[in-house]
Parts: sequence; structure tokens; C-alpha cells
Amino acid sequence: MLEFSNSEPLTLGVELELMIVNRRHYNLTRGSDDLLALIGREQHGFDIKPEITQGMIEIGTAVHRDTRAMLAELLAIRALLVKSAEKLNLGLSGGGSHPFQHWSDQRIYPKERYRLVSELYGYLAKQFTVYGQHIHIGCPNGDVAVRLTHYLARYIPHFIALSASSPFHQGVDTLFQTSRLTSVNAFPLSGSMPMVKNWDEFNDYFARMAHLGIVESMKDFYWDIRPKPEYGTVEIRICDTPLAIDTPVLLAAYAQMLARRCFEEDWNDIHPDRQLTYSYNRFQACRFGYDAVLVDAASQRQTSLLEDMLETLNALTPHAIALGAESEHAQLRERVLKRNIDSQWLRDIHADSGSLSDVVQQASERWMYGEPGRN
Repeated sequence: MLEFSNSEPLTLGVELELMIVNRRHYNLTRGSDDLLALIGREQHGFDIKPEITQGMIEIGTAVHRDTRAMLAELLAIRALLVKSAEKLNLGLSGGGSHPFQHWSDQRIYPKERYRLVSELYGYLAKQFTVYGQHIHIGCPNGDVAVRLTHYLARYIPHFIALSASSPFHQGVDTLFQTSRLTSVNAFPLSGSMPMVKNWDEFNDYFARMAHLGIVESMKDFYWDIRPKPEYGTVEIRICDTPLAIDTPVLLAAYAQMLARRCFEEDWNDIHPDRQLTYSYNRFQACRFGYDAVLVDAASQRQTSLLEDMLETLNALTPHAIALGAESEHAQLRERVLKRNIDSQWLRDIHADSGSLSDVVQQASERWMYGEPGRN
């Protein structure tokens, strides 16, 4: 039986997967061992660790009540990473996928879990060299976590559009705003959590899956959102890693506002009809970003993603005020109104230079040296 470790409601944490690139032609490079070894010589308490292939690392924040402290920690982590990367002549970058790397060139990081994933999934493990942001939101118990997971599923297209930063794949413009999620879709346990209504029902589901030998732990579920019982959180896993250092904080603030609305309204409208439109809306956001057309099963109407986001932000105004997140709320609204999306920024660079190496170089410089608030 899975025990849910209760945590303080609405606390936040984020994880970011980052590219490691060389500074000659800006392809991925197997630099994680050297980078982590150099970082390990410094006195720090940050969460910096390897990921499934050697062209990536993951950083994670501590638990925060407000996003300003989170941004300060991310800036401190970045300073340490940049100092070490420069000594090794390496670049670091956000973005959901590298524009021109080839999966066959990647090497699995020598860690037992990654070895097992590679043995199980074959070439999919190397193709999983993609980069995402995860957002953790504290929940008081498992029942609330189940409700929040279902509630946030309605807003998954919003997070996709706000973070989309992977328009290129294997050297080609995919015409998607995020191509990263097609790699996630290939895993058999991707998608969304089944329509369980409380933590007991979730445990029953997990026990059946474990008895059948399909899963051993929550890590085997590659869902877009999932409860994380050992942390006492709900984890949003849908976002591409943004290009700028402050965007992850805005995404976390948005998740916090939505969660507060869910908690305050004691939302519990868990109904199978909500899954009818989930995959369609998710695809629309991946393909078209702000121009996506969303279908609302509850109201049985279609609306543009941009309009839906603005309506949602209006409804979240009192929650932003209660959380002291008026600035973050205003920044999110401005981004939506200006249709600010990282994938278009990357396309504009490629249109100007014709070089995907230039695209990665500018993306790397933006993540390593860009100032918060200058996007």
C-alpha cells in the first residue's frame, strides 16, 4: 500500500532538466560526469544530479512557500553551474529538445535505474533525451492529491503553451510548438491518471497494476500529472524546460494559483466525460500553442486556448492576491496577451541565420546569462 506523506498545502518545488552542449557547433555532448565532478568540489547544498543520458543534468529546488525565494535559489544554482561549465568549455541550455542531435549518439548514464529503463524500453530510452520542467505542489493528504490531479488536467494545455520550446527535432521544423511530448507518448504508461476518486481507489489501482507485474513504483507511470506520495505532492510533468531562468517560477506560480482555487472551492467534479477531450486538447496545444482550439466537455463548447487562459487568469485574480503573487499573475497575463512563446523565438532565430547551431547557441546564452524579466 502506498502511504501519502502529508505536506504543507500549496508549497512548491521545481525540477529542471538541462542540455549540456559543446561550444564549437553546439551539439549535445557527454559532459555530465565531468560537470558533476567539478560541481562536487564546491560547498553547496543544491540538488544537482545526472539524468538518463550523459548530455543532460537535472536540478531541483528546495520546498518554497513563495516564488520569489524559488527564483533566488534558481539564480544561485545557475551561478554555480555556469562557473563550472565555463571551466570545461561547456554550454547549458533550456529547451524541450535539442534541435539536431541524433538519439543513436547518446549514451545511457551508468546508474542502475537507467540501465533497467534502457533494457526495458530499448531505443526509446535514448530517444528520451528530452528536457522538461516538473512542478510539485504540496497537498495535505492523498484524497486532496487525487482531486488536484484531476482538476489540473483541465489546464494542461495552458502549461504546454506557456512552456513550449521544442519546435525542431532531428534537424527539422516539426510545425509543432512542442515536439518533446511525442517522445513521452511512446511510453506505454504515459497519458493521464485513471478516473479514481480518492486515495483508497488509487491504491487499489496501483495494487492491481503491481500484482500484474506492470509497475513497481510511481516512477513507472509517465503520466502528465501524477501524485507523488513520498513527497506529499502532485507533480505536473508536462512542461518543456523553458529558455529563461524566471519562466519556471511563473509556471510554478500559475500552478499554485490553480491549486488554491481547487482547495478553496473544494472541487470534486471527477467525471469520466472529462477524459473524452483530454488527448485532443493536449494535441491541439502541442501543435498550435495559443492558437489551439479547446473542447470543454462540461460546457460542451469550443474556445481558443488564448481566450481560455485569459478567462482563467481573471478568475485567479483573488487567489493571486491571497498568495502575494500579483506580479507573477500580471507577468503571465502579459505573456498571453503578447502571445509570448519560446518556440517562436527559436524559429525567429533560425529564420534569420538559417543555422540550428546558432539557435542552440543563443538559447544557451539566454539560459546561462539572461536576466530575469528580459524575455
